[in-house]
Formats: sequence, structure tokens, C-alpha cells
Amino acid sequence: MPVGFWEGVSRLGIEVHDVARNAGLPLDIISEPEVTAAQYFAIWQAYSELIGDPAKGIVKLATVFETAHYPPSVLATYHARDYRDALSRMARYKQLCPPEDLRISEEGEYCFLELEWRGAEGSGPPLLAGITLAFLLELGRRGTGKHLTARLVELTDATGDSRVLEAYFGCPVRVGAACNRLTLRRSDLDRQFVSYNEELLEILTPALNRTLDEHQRGRSISEAVKRILKESLAEGRRDIRAVAKELGMSDRTLQRRLTDENTSFQQLLTQARHEQALEYLADPSFDMKEVAFLIGYEDQNSFYRAFRLWEGETPSNWRVKQRGMSSCAL
Repeated sequence: MPVGFWEGVSRLGIEVHDVARNAGLPLDIISEPEVTAAQYFAIWQAYSELIGDPAKGIVKLATVFETAHYPPSVLATYHARDYRDALSRMARYKQLCPPEDLRISEEGEYCFLELEWRGAEGSGPPLLAGITLAFLLELGRRGTGKHLTARLVELTDATGDSRVLEAYFGCPVRVGAACNRLTLRRSDLDRQFVSYNEELLEILTPALNRTLDEHQRGRSISEAVKRILKESLAEGRRDIRAVAKELGMSDRTLQRRLTDENTSFQQLLTQARHEQALEYLADPSFDMKEVAFLIGYEDQNSFYRAFRLWEGETPSNWRVKQRGMSSCAL
């Protein structure tokens, strides 16, 4: 939770203690550099309620927020080479901060910035989606020194007076959309940043990349999926929606995260079954029918066929060989 948030709220005439109270959080949350996803959402919801019209709250905070108060992960984007570089950095380093993911795609004349929520708490408050998209446009405006406008803003939920948002973004705002998305003109991405600072980036980038790499190694989604699958194979919970729900994300987000790690849900399901089968077969107390059931097969024949593909022999032969190897070792 950047310190600049609380300072920005104060500049808008809202007591920061009132935000904490309305969020149902202890007053010392204001001095906490890190909060949980639930607390993060609660703080933004409290701000939304206290500011009055959410649309005005979005515009006011986006414009009053001082760039210097951003954390290093966001500050680096304001000193990027151009708008495209800044957005790319924002999408990358957002993985270190709030419970949201940013997807960037370019097609034809336009660039699409789509916001996805991450975490067990589900979607964030409507104002948060609007303020995030506003900050992305504000990033371009402050970086280039030009009053850039968007092509289209799409929001899943109503966020106050749409006319206020349309005046700020300089484009139509569509409410009730399938996703929260900002559409920009692709030509604007090539605009150079007047705030470009090569020396500062040379300091910030290596440190941020190391932190992100450590963060990602510590939260491999593939390992998490496989762990959940192993725990639930016998219960029949083997579909991606059930696993995604347990991880606190949408199945779409989970599929994308697995693709980023060069794997798929089906591959991990197969690996989980294979690894669990070997573990159970190594224990003579489990008969073949039990092993098949425990790794999610309704009949032994399906299990036998799968095992032949994995090991090139039947489960019975594999078990016999393992016993022979154990005897030789003794």
C-alpha cells in the first residue's frame, strides 16, 4: 500500500483514519507497508464510499497522486523510454504488488490493456478497476507530457457518473462489459517519455528483476496445482475450475499462468496421477484396485492403459521389479 495513497486521500479532504474505520481495520493499518488482498480491497471500498461519487473519486485521486510517492516497482515505469516500455514494465512489476494482473495486447491500430483480479477475495470494488485504468492513462500523460486520450473504456460494473469518466478519458465508457479494459491508440505507445531516466532505470531494473524472479520461484503455480490435484484425485475434484477456485483465481487466469510456465492443466493432472501411482505401488498394502481409485480412475483397465504409457509395462510388473531391486539392496 503506497504511502502516496494516504497522502492523496488527505489532499482530497478525507481523514485517513476515517478510511481505516470504514474499512473495518485497525488505525495502524495506515503505517503498514503491506496489507492482505482483503484489506487492500476493503481500503479501496471505504475510499469509494467516503468520496461520494466514485467517478469523481477516480479522477480526483488519479490527478492528485504525486509520482514521487510511488513504490520503486511503479516509479520505474514513469522513467521508462516510451509509453510502450512503461506499460510493459507496469504489467511485469504488478506481479509484485496489488492483487491484479495486467494483460497487454496489440492489434491493428489499437492496444488493449485488460485488468484481471488475482486472489481468493475475488473481484475488487468497482472504483478500483476504474482507478487502475485511469492510472494507466495518467502514466502516459505524465510520461509524455501530452494530454493523451483513450479509444474506449470498458467496465464490468457501474462506477458513478459515466460522463465524468468520459470527460477524463476522452472517450466513451461502456458499463456492464465482460471485462475491465482500456483501449489505447497504438501510435501513442511510441511516444517518448520526457521523464526518461536511463541512470535511474539502470539502478532499479536489476533489483526489481531479481525480486520478481525470487517471488516467482517461490510461487510456482505448476507446483501448487499439482499439490492440489494429488490431494483431491480420489475425491473426483479434477477439473480446472475447482483447482482455480482453491487457488483464488479464475480458470482463465490459471490457464494463462500455466502457459507462462510452459505447461497445461492436463499435463499436470497426468504428472500428478503418475507420481501418485508410483508412490502407492511402492506400498504393498495397496492393491491394484485401490491404487486405480486413489489416482482418479473408475476402473482398473483405464489405469493399466495409462500406466503402460508412463512406464512401458504393467503396474504389476513394475511392482515386482521394485521389490526385486529392494531385495538386492538389502
